[in-house]
Amino acid sequence: MTDPENATEGAADIEAAFDLQRQTWENAADFLEKLAQVDDANRRVADVDVGKTSSEVVYEENKLELLHYEPRTDERHDVPILFVYALFNRPFILDLQPDRSVIRAFLDRGFDVYMIDWNEPSLLDHTLTFEDYVDRYLDNCVDVVRERSGQESISLFGYCMGGAFSVLYAALYPEKVRSLGLMATAVNLRDTDSVVDQWVGEDFFDPESLVDAYGNVPADIVDAAFSAREPVQNSLTKYLRFFDGIEDEDFVENFARMERWIEESIDIPGRMLVDFIDATYHEQRIYNNEMYIDGRHADLGNLDMPIAQIIGNYDSVVPPAAPREFTGRLPDDTTVFKADTGHMGLAVSGRAHAELWPAVCDWYEERSGGEKTGDTTAADAESELRRIEGIGPTYAGRLREAGVETVADLAEADPDTVADDADVPQGRLEGLIGQAREERR
Repeated sequence: MTDPENATEGAADIEAAFDLQRQTWENAADFLEKLAQVDDANRRVADVDVGKTSSEVVYEENKLELLHYEPRTDERHDVPILFVYALFNRPFILDLQPDRSVIRAFLDRGFDVYMIDWNEPSLLDHTLTFEDYVDRYLDNCVDVVRERSGQESISLFGYCMGGAFSVLYAALYPEKVRSLGLMATAVNLRDTDSVVDQWVGEDFFDPESLVDAYGNVPADIVDAAFSAREPVQNSLTKYLRFFDGIEDEDFVENFARMERWIEESIDIPGRMLVDFIDATYHEQRIYNNEMYIDGRHADLGNLDMPIAQIIGNYDSVVPPAAPREFTGRLPDDTTVFKADTGHMGLAVSGRAHAELWPAVCDWYEERSGGEKTGDTTAADAESELRRIEGIGPTYAGRLREAGVETVADLAEADPDTVADDADVPQGRLEGLIGQAREERR
């Protein structure tokens, strides 16, 4: 006779087996349905648009382009804001998509926005240093923005490595900076468990070896260093998540935009990377207020403008401990904003755009009442010189003060005398004089 209890258990086992079989078939059908959409998803990934907010290139020097974005409101703030991004990637992370665009968030609040796109360096750029990026390129861009807006000082916003550039610039030229925003700013990276901490620690290697081998440090090597921070996530998990969400068009496009940004990384001028690592890691010259650029002290004591420090609580590139410590070196008029997101999430996450950016825009808005310079004479006098490639507002101003006001004056200039009077490196001045003479022929 069959035991009723055993019969019940047997029936339950059979039912469980059928349930498992049914679930297996359903999963297989779901897998095949998703698999059929892979080609279409891959096409959407390949064709995705980024950086769609309309802009105009208003200044170029070497490889860099200064982009200008018009406010999207009738009422406009007097003081423009200049975004300074890192050399590692393209800056469209700040304008990734319309509903998660830092640039558009400011435009929608009436700000006149500028952003530097450093672009891909050539091998000739491998010797560029802080002097070039901070005291020449950034200073020229700031002067262009000041001239176009008629403001004595403007707002700066630096992100990651661009934050370090912005700190140094504001310390050298505090009179030109109305307010300073620093997001995930890489200034003190030693003993922070950062990517740099892991990558160039004494147990690993000297970045000088990369410069000796390549000149400019290849983007693939830098990408590998960042990917190694979370190898399973970057090599496997995110692609499984992509496949799981392949039926969601918005999800696929968001994924594609981030992948495009990652894939369009750019090489880094070798000497600049070595100097940056020395200044933020090995010697910590910026953090210790020992940084000199072209013989001038970038004194943190000069940072007398309002400062916003923006920190990602889950940032693995610039861990939150680093900017928190640096805040102690900043003036009392420093406001700290924190967000529960990572390094890139500060720019693109839904939470950041719902909570962080409205507050940051409020902060800038309160500090954007302007005072017009009214000084157009100097700008008019400098405009002719700036036809020469490599002469931005800074060099044009120095040359004018040295008595060189026109291209004709430059063509006739004595490089030995003018180099000292205008504080322009003689080799560079000789190249500018050569261009001026060529133009006059």
